[in-house]
Formats: sequence, C-alpha cells, structure tokens
Amino acid sequence: MTRIRRGYIARRRRTKIRLFTSSFRGTHSRLIRTIIQQKIRALLSVHRDRDRQKRDGRCLWITRINGGIRQNKASYSYSHLIKNLYKKRLLLNRKILAQIAILNRNCLYMICNDIIKKKEIGKNSLE
Repeated sequence: MTRIRRGYIARRRRTKIRLFTSSFRGTHSRLIRTIIQQKIRALLSVHRDRDRQKRDGRCLWITRINGGIRQNKASYSYSHLIKNLYKKRLLLNRKILAQIAILNRNCLYMICNDIIKKKEIGKNSLE
C-alpha cells in the first residue's frame, strides 16, 4: 500500500497557532494539544486582565489624589473633594487630578482651597 500524503490545510492551521505561542516555554510552544490549550488560556487571561488593569489604574489615581490632599490639609479627604467637584461642576477626572497631584501640587492646593472658600461663602450666604 502506498503512502498517502496529507493536504496542507491542517498544517497551515497548526502553523498559524504555533506563531501565536512561539514565545511560550517548553511544550507550550511545541506540542499542538498543549499549544491550543495555552492559546485559549492566554486569550482568557488577556480579556480578564484588561478590566483588572483599568481597576488598578483607578485605585492608583485615587490613592495619589488622596495623598496629595491630605498633605495639604488633614481634615479634607478624597471623598469630600470629589463630592465638591461635582457640586461645582468642575470637569476634572481622576486621571487628571492624579497627574496634578504628582506634577503640580500647588495647583491641587489651589483647587482644594478654591472649593473650600466657595463652600464657606455658600454657608455664610444661607445664614
């Protein structure tokens, strides 16, 4: 019985998968079954960690803002700042505020003090 040469379609599919996992170590880049499993696992991790990365970034921004505010005035906290920013309709998101807290702390102090002054003026006008 003569040997039958297989077609190129399966080989082309496996080569395409191997290109995805070429940087993996050991059998994760050599054996086709483990390559397929590792590809699925990698894609799931990327999808899951995209949201986690956004969450971690937001936590970092909040920590930086809170640290910058508390160095200025101990009685003023992050939650009060955000609440008052929304009341005054100042369009500064957390990312921008975190950059201001790191790069230009005086500007953050000015923003906080301005909000506090407006808050005190508002209280006095009601009385």
